[in-house]
Amino acid sequence: MDNRAVLRLPEFRKLFAAQAISDIGDGMTFTALLLLVNGLTHSPAALAVLSIAVAVPSMVGGILAGAYADRLDRRRIMIASDALRTVLVLGFVLVGTVERLPILYVVAFAQASIGTFFSPARGALIPRVVPRGGLLAANGLAQVSRMVGGVIGTGLAGLLIASTGTYWPAFVLDATTFVASVLIVLRVDPALGRPATATAGQPTRSIGASALEGLRLIAGSPTLTATVAGLAIAMLGFGAVNLLFIPFLINTLHESAAWTGALEASQTASMVLAGGIVGSLAARMSAQSMMVGGLVGIGLLIVSLSVTPNVLVLLVVVFAVGWFITPAHVATQTILQSTTTDEVRGRVLGAFQASMSTTTIVSTALAGVFAGVVGVRNVFLVGGLICLAAALVTAILFRADRDHGIVGGAGSVGVARLVPAAQESGGAQPEGA
Repeated sequence: MDNRAVLRLPEFRKLFAAQAISDIGDGMTFTALLLLVNGLTHSPAALAVLSIAVAVPSMVGGILAGAYADRLDRRRIMIASDALRTVLVLGFVLVGTVERLPILYVVAFAQASIGTFFSPARGALIPRVVPRGGLLAANGLAQVSRMVGGVIGTGLAGLLIASTGTYWPAFVLDATTFVASVLIVLRVDPALGRPATATAGQPTRSIGASALEGLRLIAGSPTLTATVAGLAIAMLGFGAVNLLFIPFLINTLHESAAWTGALEASQTASMVLAGGIVGSLAARMSAQSMMVGGLVGIGLLIVSLSVTPNVLVLLVVVFAVGWFITPAHVATQTILQSTTTDEVRGRVLGAFQASMSTTTIVSTALAGVFAGVVGVRNVFLVGGLICLAAALVTAILFRADRDHGIVGGAGSVGVARLVPAAQESGGAQPEGA
């Protein structure tokens, strides 16, 4: 099932449009906050506090958000998340002096915390509206939306702030994007938002116990363990690149910071282009193969950074890596969605979100320490080898669990091997519909 076929599904179009608008809002929020904090303080430490305030909530909040996504109406969670973020974003308008900076940190933390509920709810809802054979294409479109929406949001925030000389118009426009997302999700069929009755029928169970059950399900399935742990381990290597990329460009290659725009545009372009062909790849390879292949490609390219001689070669490397990042991410999301039943899907997706945030923060901290000891190039070499090791472990665990059934319910359906559209019997029903 390709991108056009998926976009012909009315309910998916609504969810896709809501996410695209919300992605633009997210891009505007973070960019405007960075510019505001920098304008008030000119302090890297203040920017670091902001980054931590935004990143920390998903480390624990993702697990709890997933538990709520398996208990409450997912459609309503999405609506409530964006409605609350509308109000919170407007709260940033009140911050105009250094003395009020603590307010900004508190509101940013609150907004990020609420935002963690949106992704597991949406991710768990997608298999209810998209047939199994279309999940790769649907997740590929979502990845494109995140990339393009982030770029548009960043550009709009920068343009508004530069042209008006003030920050509040960016936050007001940002709030309207969340309002638009709410209005679109309100049009989604309410019946699709309700989770399976097996979980909804257990109201006396605590959220904490429900979240722990999700972690146990992951630990009990080699495929889920491979998917969550494999990408988390890979992020230990890839996160180092995110932190050290600018120092590598300026301090190691002795190039101008002006190259950052071209390098970012290069990788963004390849990630968007890769997202456009993921649906076609689904007819030729399984999601597991796509994930492992993506991790291998990312690992090899990170290793190549350790011997990259100049910025032109760096430009080629960052363009190439985008072609592997998108398939790896899309395949991962698809595996998590298609190997779990509707009763537990939100918790699995929430645990995945938390693991990514945790390993990213750990990787960032370790990279900053070791770069000063062994050098940036050696950190890249080790980071690439970690990604390759993650790919190997993931492949082994996938092979060991080849005949494992879907987690959370009965059945012995093969794990995450999506049926090519040409082989589907007419009109496969979305899971859980």
